[in-house]
Amino acid sequence: MKSIILFRHGKSDWDTNYGSDHDRPLEKKGITSAKKMGNYLLSINQIPNKIISSTALRAKKTAEIAVKYGKWNINISLNNNIYLCSTETLLSIVHQLDPKLDMVCLVGHEPTFSSFISESTNSIWCKFPTASMARIDFDIKRWKDVSFGLGKLAWLIKPKELD
Repeated sequence: MKSIILFRHGKSDWDTNYGSDHDRPLEKKGITSAKKMGNYLLSINQIPNKIISSTALRAKKTAEIAVKYGKWNINISLNNNIYLCSTETLLSIVHQLDPKLDMVCLVGHEPTFSSFISESTNSIWCKFPTASMARIDFDIKRWKDVSFGLGKLAWLIKPKELD
């Protein structure tokens, strides 16, 4: 079995000065939520083998904070293709994963992540607020065999549910 954890970036700060959308930072609530979600995966013993984040500042910082506070002993890989991508692009990234990995975490953005959950699990669109996580399981042996409609949503958790 292969599992994908989708992790939407934490709440970003729209009121600060930033050059482009790509450079928008996290606000205080986004930092707090990233810490909480990192600890959550530790508490349920579901630390991914690999984390791949969008290069957008808010996504990258969300990943870094979750790794630090969740005590995940993994490095973060950055992939610019996750920023503003389609579900097909995400699927292509998944297809290229090392077959030795069983669970990966992708850190990115809406509306792509909601759409990926829906298309992967043949379910209706779900609300996926900032810093939410969802795990999708695929009953396959190789990442290149992941396809839309084959996934099962194992769980979806929002930071406010952990208060």
